[in-house]
Amino acid sequence: MIQSQRLSAQAVRATLEGKNLAQTLEGIWKKNPNLTQQQRGAVQDISYGVMRHYGETAFVLDRLVKRKPENPDVQALLLVFVYQILHTRAPSHAIVNNAVESCAKYGTGIRNFTNGVLRNLLRNKENILQEASEDLVAKFNYQKWWMEKVKEQYPHNWMEILEAGNLKPPMTLRVNLSRTSMEEYASMLRKEEIDCEVLAETAIRLQKPMNVERIPGFAEGLSSVQDFGAQFAAKLLDLRQGMRVLDACAAPGGKSAHMLESCKIDLLSMDSNASRLESIRQNFTRLGISGKVVEGDATRLETWWDGIPFQRILADVPCSASGVTKRHPDIKWLRRPQDVASFSETQLRIVETLWKTLENGGKLLYCTCSIFREENSELVSRFVDKTRNASLLALDDNIRNGQLLPNELHDGFFYAILQKN
Repeated sequence: MIQSQRLSAQAVRATLEGKNLAQTLEGIWKKNPNLTQQQRGAVQDISYGVMRHYGETAFVLDRLVKRKPENPDVQALLLVFVYQILHTRAPSHAIVNNAVESCAKYGTGIRNFTNGVLRNLLRNKENILQEASEDLVAKFNYQKWWMEKVKEQYPHNWMEILEAGNLKPPMTLRVNLSRTSMEEYASMLRKEEIDCEVLAETAIRLQKPMNVERIPGFAEGLSSVQDFGAQFAAKLLDLRQGMRVLDACAAPGGKSAHMLESCKIDLLSMDSNASRLESIRQNFTRLGISGKVVEGDATRLETWWDGIPFQRILADVPCSASGVTKRHPDIKWLRRPQDVASFSETQLRIVETLWKTLENGGKLLYCTCSIFREENSELVSRFVDKTRNASLLALDDNIRNGQLLPNELHDGFFYAILQKN
């Protein structure tokens, strides 16, 4: 437990300094190659848990200490210890004992300080948590500006949306129907005593998350991990065999792969991040599919477009990721109010540029993993209002207004289909 606490604290400190949590953990794995899967899992659970409940955890710690420790490593360790006491099943006495030992290298003073802080928490836990329940940041675990924006845009269900963004994410698979059927694959899982639930044509949810190496048929390309909400894209594109299709912001490639699994198309998968293109190619190989993968900036046509129009375009644009906080809880604390407007301007430039590459009668599917209207319905309205040959098409009843809000089944996504007249 001590090593897990220390490594988790490293990840928490890096995140609070502005670094991406998932990338930070990848760096920790590289520096600690001897960690077992169980140890990695413990570090990930703790560090993600701290960031998921950071508002509450930081509030409680502030009530316990008059002055923050000068050493940021000690501050991060204290956040880890407080989180463990509040949100894990580990015995409190074991957490305290391990905490004191974890702080031994910082000297006797820090050891005694840590011991006193945590024992104070155990004595006054109920009263402090009552105080926390009356503070919105501590109660909902979001920055104040974020909560105000959600409340303004969703006045009738803002609390449910915030709470859904703090759930532990489900593990949902996309079944590769070009190589197996849903019935066959679900049967394969159940034969291995893996509890699962079929959600839709290609989506099946595992009742308990597991390492992909243990998922039957995964290595053979029978399935991929993909959120249920992300699986709407391929169907909404209304693909036909032989179509020329562009996935303009393709990494990590899940939606590209889904398109190729569902229909024989001429697909170009493009992304501006060269380091992420290899993962797309590796996934294509594992799934037994093929498509062109290129590096390119969606706003600079001269760097990648050959002048031949596309019949379908998927514009899964960079966004605030406000709909995927279940999977990326660090986003709640890394985003700033001005980021939303900045993303919106980038999104508009991308769509305006890609529109030039769409053939007459073709369709562009605009997609984000955001719940903020500035990036979604308002952005689409801005584009349609200034683009004479663009019309917004109706979606099916499942996502009538295009906005999928986060819940226990899926993350938050927005979809809009634009047709070139």
